Amino acid sequence: MAGRPGAGRLLWSDEFDGPALAPPDPGRWVHETGAGGWGNGEVQRYTADPANAAHDGAGNLVLRALPGVDGITSARLVTKDRFAFAYGRLEVRARPPAGQGLWSAVWMLGADIDAAGWPACGEIDVMEVLGADPARVLGTAHCPGHAGPEGLGGAHRARGLPADGFRVFAVDWSPEAIAWSVEGETYFRLAATELGRAWVFDHPFYVLVNLAVGGTLGGAVDAVALPAEFRLDYLRVYAA
Repeated sequence: MAGRPGAGRLLWSDEFDGPALAPPDPGRWVHETGAGGWGNGEVQRYTADPANAAHDGAGNLVLRALPGVDGITSARLVTKDRFAFAYGRLEVRARPPAGQGLWSAVWMLGADIDAAGWPACGEIDVMEVLGADPARVLGTAHCPGHAGPEGLGGAHRARGLPADGFRVFAVDWSPEAIAWSVEGETYFRLAATELGRAWVFDHPFYVLVNLAVGGTLGGAVDAVALPAEFRLDYLRVYAA
């Protein structure tokens, strides 16, 4: 596939064009499973069940948060040990779900997390959308001294959502800065000079996508919001 206009060479992508009910490509994605709140007080349990993550046969990967007798289930996928990159553009076209308590995200973690720990490894949140306010997008960086509630970021509010609900979210990452955009409009930029020694965004990162429920950011869960679907049309990474 050729690179998009203005972007570098395509390094990696998933077009999510698998057949209906097919699970995520195991050559690209690994399921992270389990409960325990994931450090944020989330209420879902992540599974590898295709009911929680599968292609729809129409060019999308669908992450589903589902109610059940044993609680809420959902999906969290990572490219850890499959793909990581340093510098470039990550672009994803997706439709986050609406509904109180839902928390959809596409983000990145430093591939050295097992050795360095968090937040020393660094975290780049490409997009986070809370179902209680689906027109608002959050983009955040976490690093030593600026992690969790102290993360550095910005917000973008859509003036009008597309009829199909899909938007293009992106980060452009260089040794000098990280810039976040929605539909081509940059809404936050973080320069390396602003962080000094706390700038840990100088090594490969891997990609994560997930649909969380509840937690410190998602908030109280409204049962009416479930089941919920986070649809991803494509995810592409271009060289700097």
